[in-house]
Amino acid sequence: MNNNNDRHHKTAIGVLLAEVPKQQHKLAFCLVLLLCNVSHCLCFCIPTKVLISANSFQHPCAVISTTTTTNNRIVRSIATTNTNNEYESTATTVLQPKLIHKDIDSELVVSDADIKTLGKFKSSLTKIGMLTFITGMCVALPLTLFPINLLHRARILSTKQREYSSLRAGQLSAKWLLRLIPFTSVRIIHDTNNPEPVTEPSVWVCNHSSMIDVFILLATVRRGRPIKVVYWKGLEANPVSKILFQSCGFIPIDMADNGNGNENEYDKSSFKEFLKRSKKAFTDGFDLGVLPEGQLNPTPEKGLLSVYPGAYTLSKMSKMPIRMIALYGTHRLWHPLHGMKPTSRDVRVRIYTQPLTFSSSEEFTKTFETVVGFFGKNGHDSPELQQVLSAHEER
Repeated sequence: MNNNNDRHHKTAIGVLLAEVPKQQHKLAFCLVLLLCNVSHCLCFCIPTKVLISANSFQHPCAVISTTTTTNNRIVRSIATTNTNNEYESTATTVLQPKLIHKDIDSELVVSDADIKTLGKFKSSLTKIGMLTFITGMCVALPLTLFPINLLHRARILSTKQREYSSLRAGQLSAKWLLRLIPFTSVRIIHDTNNPEPVTEPSVWVCNHSSMIDVFILLATVRRGRPIKVVYWKGLEANPVSKILFQSCGFIPIDMADNGNGNENEYDKSSFKEFLKRSKKAFTDGFDLGVLPEGQLNPTPEKGLLSVYPGAYTLSKMSKMPIRMIALYGTHRLWHPLHGMKPTSRDVRVRIYTQPLTFSSSEEFTKTFETVVGFFGKNGHDSPELQQVLSAHEER
């Protein structure tokens, strides 16, 4: 894909239409047609399961789950640190390739191996798989969300139930399709062997280096306290994104379309409505998800882009703690500038569940860079992790 400062074309449908004709892979189109049929089948079972859970929605507790797809197996990983605050190992729980939500006791040790670089043939197969996955999401999401929105318009579902059900539908669609098309290997890393569910409302912050990030997070977040993501309103130019974001009640924010790599220019007149919807989200039992970089980072190996303090402001005004998530390797699947030219299938998602509070925006920015920026750059925790987190852990 050519480098272009226009953010609108860097959406799933835009890239799909731009990339597939160039490659002229007949196999890709065959897989797309096959997946469309599979997506139609999924659409009959997902809404039923989602709507059943919607009727019993009672502010579910927060838990960021650890689901991974590797060779038709689901993997759960837990990071451990030794007394010297050094990164030590990753314990992994292997689950059967079935949509279940229970822990399995068997554990394996996964080494912190170097990222494997893909050859030309494997890169092409990975790209075909990713395009097929995205096509499936573009088909499955409108079909699974349609009955939910229909019931909401008929006043059978409340707005809160519709938002929760839509989020669950997006999660289930992403998980099923990622299991059917394992184009990537995702390793989820937790703080402890038995992470406790997070029951208190929180502001979650995460780095952002690829358009595939949203699909990875949807596929790896299991049942728990739902998260409303703050997003750039310009993404609603993509009809699929617009349906998903509005159905889930995600919170838009207006800013100028000045391209990746340039400073964000926010429309301050939209802040009042933004803060109002953020407050309501906490009241309705949702957490908030914020991307402090504000745009795609094409060079995470060099560190983060400029970090905006919006998450700190939300945390201070709502008196809710901040919790962090770090992504590593997603830009090697779908690069913000170079497009879909996969160089690796390995992706890591690090969940930091410690509640953090800060006395200033500078403290938040520095901690986010030390914790999330370091992991996004290196794929493992900073040696200073425990010291940094302990200094800001909520008492």
